[in-house]
Amino acid sequence: MSVQLVPSSDTLASNPAEAQQEIRNYTLNFGPQHPAAHGVLRLILEMDGEVVRRADPHVGLLHRGTEKLAESKPFNQSIGYMDRLDYVSMMCNEHAYVRAIETLLGIEAPERAQWIRTMFDEITRILNHLMWVGSNALDLGAMAVFLYAFREREELMDCYEAVSGARMHAAYYRPGGVYRDLPAQMPKYQESPWRKGNKLKRFNEWREGSLLDYLEHFTEDFPKRLDEYETLLTDNRIWKQRTVGIGVVTPEQAKAWGMSGPMLRGSGIAWDLRKKQPYAKYAEVDFDIPVGSNGDCYDRYLVRMAEMRQSNRIIAQCVKWLKANPGPVMLDNYKVAPPPRAEMKQSMEALIHHFKLFTEGYCVPAGETYAAVEAPKGEFGCYLISDGANKPFRVHLRAPGFAHLSSMDEIVKGHMLADVVAMIGTYDIVFGEIDR
Repeated sequence: MSVQLVPSSDTLASNPAEAQQEIRNYTLNFGPQHPAAHGVLRLILEMDGEVVRRADPHVGLLHRGTEKLAESKPFNQSIGYMDRLDYVSMMCNEHAYVRAIETLLGIEAPERAQWIRTMFDEITRILNHLMWVGSNALDLGAMAVFLYAFREREELMDCYEAVSGARMHAAYYRPGGVYRDLPAQMPKYQESPWRKGNKLKRFNEWREGSLLDYLEHFTEDFPKRLDEYETLLTDNRIWKQRTVGIGVVTPEQAKAWGMSGPMLRGSGIAWDLRKKQPYAKYAEVDFDIPVGSNGDCYDRYLVRMAEMRQSNRIIAQCVKWLKANPGPVMLDNYKVAPPPRAEMKQSMEALIHHFKLFTEGYCVPAGETYAAVEAPKGEFGCYLISDGANKPFRVHLRAPGFAHLSSMDEIVKGHMLADVVAMIGTYDIVFGEIDR
């Protein structure tokens, strides 16, 4: 943070006493280097001592032109860009983009692929909220929760790696389904100086079977881990002093600012696209929508903790269905799906289809659509226009964090400087999606 003493714009007031008061205010650059800025947020604060009088968020330090890049490439070559927008909610971002393409193509993924997408959306939600609770606690002075949250994140990142080969930027969802079916054997840890003997055996205990067996073990164990986090934070008096009554967002403010996700539900509004506008297989799973009552940082913490428990319920239901129902995970349509590798070795036509798909892509019928998913941070949407070519004519992404950050001035005004850190944390900001 850098401090600069400058007179406010109202310093030249007609009343000398007012001018003297205004000149005591100073501006403070919070970020972009500050660790609590969660990326490259530059927040210019006008301070009266420790009290915030004005907060002006500046974006533009990260801008990568994702939407414009997506307009210069075939539809299927931009899926990887979606992972890099909110790099803590990777597959949820892919889901919105892929759904938009599928809508324009008039296709629908096979049923098993829809269940897999539902399951991985919820795995992604837990990954996001674990990162959130760990980093938010760290911002406010609690170290242990961050380390514990990463323990469970590692277990779920292994699921990402098992299905896609990548731990973060998976590009697993594809128009027409998913890249491949779930592995029948979960990869195991190899012996190393850090893992050997009984320790290695313990790490591989859940990995004797398939990915679904592994997730079954995880869903049985995870509620106990959540209890540990809650033991550390929920009734911790320091945590409550830093979050209760801080950053109150009224239901009216939440709607006026276009908030969604835990920011909206923390203010008592039970709006969730998974219930209100179901997609994938959310209409067929049983879960509840946690809501807050006070709209403060503490309520949003409770909402996210409860959401992880609900996501765990959904994953358990998806595992049960997927174990009982084998089937295809990709459309049998070589215009949008690559032919099987064995067929490419036998058929020149299949080989041509393969090369054509990954170089030129496919032409999408002219039209426009908006597809949205309930991403961990809120409503993530993709507005897509096609002019009939193999590249999008226009891509516009609706990032929940951008709407939330816009409310910063109104919400933190009158709070102390330390409360700004709590508020940035509760927004769950990732700048890749905000400054796309």
